[in-house]
Amino acid sequence: MPYEWITPADPTPRSAPQAEVHLWPYRSLPRRDFVTFIAATALMILLPLLAVLGSPVLWGLLPFFIAALGGIWYALQRNQRDGEILEILRIWPDTITLDHTSRRGHHTWSANPYWVRLKIDPHNERTPNYLTLTGSDRTVELGAFLSDDERAVLYDDLNRKLRELP
Repeated sequence: MPYEWITPADPTPRSAPQAEVHLWPYRSLPRRDFVTFIAATALMILLPLLAVLGSPVLWGLLPFFIAALGGIWYALQRNQRDGEILEILRIWPDTITLDHTSRRGHHTWSANPYWVRLKIDPHNERTPNYLTLTGSDRTVELGAFLSDDERAVLYDDLNRKLRELP
């Protein structure tokens, strides 16, 4: 599951949150497998070129093979950069904060947990199981990059944590 609840080592200090969850997008191609994938793709693309090795046809086909490999490399790198998102939700007895960090910047939202409303909309036309937090006259989306099922499980977990607050 691409989120993890962090339990503080000693919950008695005032500065430590009572609950903390880190959310991130799922990665189907880890960084270490990227090199393997690109090498295997290059080998499969260059293998047919062995038939035309030493002929002028090679120079006609080579730019297209290089462009295809470069396009795949660029698309995978762009996907990795765009997926560098981290959301951290921290809950104290008197404050709840959401820190959203991505390549486009850092955004912070905070509110009093007593007044925060957690809402899930299973029939949203844009995103099924649309998960939002409302407080301090502002509504923020939580876990936009999670799958529908993961947002439903997160809703249940977060709802339970908010009810456990003193």
